Amino acid sequence: MERKTKINAEDGKQELVITREFDLPLELLFRAYIEPDIVEQWMGTKVLKLENKKHGGWQFETTNAQGDVVFRANGVIHEFSPNQKITRTFEMENTPFPVQLEFLEFEKLSDDTSKLTIQIVYKSVALRDQMLQLPFAQGINMAHNQLQKVVSKLK
Repeated sequence: MERKTKINAEDGKQELVITREFDLPLELLFRAYIEPDIVEQWMGTKVLKLENKKHGGWQFETTNAQGDVVFRANGVIHEFSPNQKITRTFEMENTPFPVQLEFLEFEKLSDDTSKLTIQIVYKSVALRDQMLQLPFAQGINMAHNQLQKVVSKLK
């Protein structure tokens, strides 16, 4: 499967830059990140909280068939500009990874296409490199493919 989501990880830097172009109008791409029912569909997780405003918070949770929590993440939204950007923290609970900082920028390419750029800043280069050892790239590409599929139906 082609990876349409690109990840740039420069040696010696504690950041990743993720880019993806979508066959979606800018407004629909942005909605995929701020409307709980859409987020749940493409991420395959439950949205417990999503306060889209400066100093708002968010929390997502995934459970297995037995109801056990297998993933929980949360953070604070520091900047929120509709159809432009979201700056937030991201913390995976019950993992050795500390909080990371995420800058999401949404860009209109044409009436029917848009681009998402995510800059993620980690506490250290070692932690960033540890994250890259996980199936992170494959996972985010799969999630973005699902986002494209789910949100295309809303056009």
